[in-house]
Amino acid sequence: MLPNDKLKVIVISDGTGETATAITRAAMTQFAEKDIFFTRYKNVRSKYQIDAIFQEAAIHHDVVVYTVVSLELRAHIAELTRRDHVRAVDLMGPLLTAFSNFFEAEPSHVPGLLHAVNDDYFKRVSAIEFTLNHDDGRNLDSLEEADVVLVGISRTSKTPLSIYLSLEGMKVVNVPIVMGLPLPEKLFQIDQRKVFCLTIDPDALHQIRRNRLTRLGVGGEGNYADLNKVTEEVEWANRLFAENKRWPTFNVTGKALEETAAEILKLLNMRKVNRFKQSKRFEEKKEE
Repeated sequence: MLPNDKLKVIVISDGTGETATAITRAAMTQFAEKDIFFTRYKNVRSKYQIDAIFQEAAIHHDVVVYTVVSLELRAHIAELTRRDHVRAVDLMGPLLTAFSNFFEAEPSHVPGLLHAVNDDYFKRVSAIEFTLNHDDGRNLDSLEEADVVLVGISRTSKTPLSIYLSLEGMKVVNVPIVMGLPLPEKLFQIDQRKVFCLTIDPDALHQIRRNRLTRLGVGGEGNYADLNKVTEEVEWANRLFAENKRWPTFNVTGKALEETAAEILKLLNMRKVNRFKQSKRFEEKKEE
């Protein structure tokens, strides 16, 4: 069994398990202080395979997350969950049931169909992997490969927003900035239209940071959660953003991830449309 501060997640899938792993990683961004270790079992198509996996899960008190379309195998997993007292999360069953009721039709229950959808699936998987490998300012040497670069001070929703956008197929890098430290030079060497800034109201950030310290059991606020210091930090970041006029700024105060993501995606789509129109006008002039 892993130490108490580590969580082992066993992913069971009748496909590659990429979707279940990505969704679990996205959920775990809300528990940043916890370590997570994955064991993935893909192309699981028999009760025998599931029995062996659950023996391990029961011994080590692991959490099982599964995406299985077979009704028979899902029922078998549910039975083992009750019998062996294993914590398990069915990511596919409730969704299939909901759609089945809505369409008044039974799903095909054919495993592995996700791979046959189209290139969009592989684009999303690639985007998720890229985003996870570039979380919190890591691997900035490949920053130019990103579709979106999120910049902001601590606790401005950079990581969860990155994950959300990656599920839309965007390769995202989030870059934390710290007052008094220079920004990475690489940030100014890429296409500046990729950079998006995140800000927040000082009072809201103060409360978020205080709550974080409380959850971590840390006594005393220090500079991290001191209201005056927080206000100074937010104002410094806002001035920095204003100096870089090609960086749009989004205020995340009181907003759901979906709202901020929608605003960013809307702006990206507007730029795409404008580029198309400019290209079309250029071609028309050439023909004249």
